Amino acid sequence: MAESDPTNETVVETASAAAEGVVLDRYKQSALRDFDVTVTFEDGVLDVDVYVNPPADPDHDAEAVADEAARAAQDAVDDLFA
Repeated sequence: MAESDPTNETVVETASAAAEGVVLDRYKQSALRDFDVTVTFEDGVLDVDVYVNPPADPDHDAEAVADEAARAAQDAVDDLFA
């Protein structure tokens, strides 16, 4: 890891914030039954897991939102290293 590379903690925080931002942009937090974002970054490998339990009558497909959130997390981390 180069001296200017972000810390593992920064990577995890950035990825988590990006993923949560997508979920909360698609659903009102008060309407969500549950959601969870789990991020790890070890040995240069980013792992993002997004779980969304949407409202009873969702406006968006939960699986698509979870996938979009995971991609946003990856993109945010890529930007850190750019």
